Amino acid sequence: MKKYFDVLRKCPLFDEIDEENLNALLRCLDVKVVKCRKKDTILADGAPAVNMGIMLNGAAQVSQIDYNGNRHIISGIEPSEMFAEAFACAEISAMPVDIIANQECEVMLIDSERVMHSCSKACGFHRQMIFNLMKNLAAKNVFFHQKMEITSQRSTREKLLAFLNFQAKKAGSRNFEIEFDRQELADYLQVDRTGLSTEIGKLKKEGIIKNNRKHFELI
Repeated sequence: MKKYFDVLRKCPLFDEIDEENLNALLRCLDVKVVKCRKKDTILADGAPAVNMGIMLNGAAQVSQIDYNGNRHIISGIEPSEMFAEAFACAEISAMPVDIIANQECEVMLIDSERVMHSCSKACGFHRQMIFNLMKNLAAKNVFFHQKMEITSQRSTREKLLAFLNFQAKKAGSRNFEIEFDRQELADYLQVDRTGLSTEIGKLKKEGIIKNNRKHFELI
């Protein structure tokens, strides 16, 4: 398990927990590591919401298919990031989304019961982990509020500009890479791909942005 310590130390769940205690904590949590191929379903819509996960390497996406078969990308998952913790902590009966690997990856799955309830030793670092979990859930709540602000814009152009401005602020630069390809970005913004490509082309012609694949620059 030590080979994953570099990425686990960056995970918000283990903030302020040193390596010695982290090793003991992982044994207490009885974690398991799962290897996934590209397009594998890590956690499926409708499956019991009992596990939370940590991306160890690779990447995945949280997505949802609506009644008409349209895919909506909710968020991406990068190394050291957590996923499904809100569903597990809420003790809902089933996952309402799919977690899909969009490249080969390894994930750590943790039984939420072991996270939220301290063992008989009541270790201080376990209490720290529970505190970290609450902070992470609050941060995710802020993130999803920001996404709602983006997707609630009326037009494709307004959604795109709101998204790009948010990404620039997040990167601290007018030059930045996004995690989505064109179709994924359309699914994230909940717009038609053709309309999205048209708006990107218009913004480039108007000198508002520069774009090359996943790279954008706000002029």
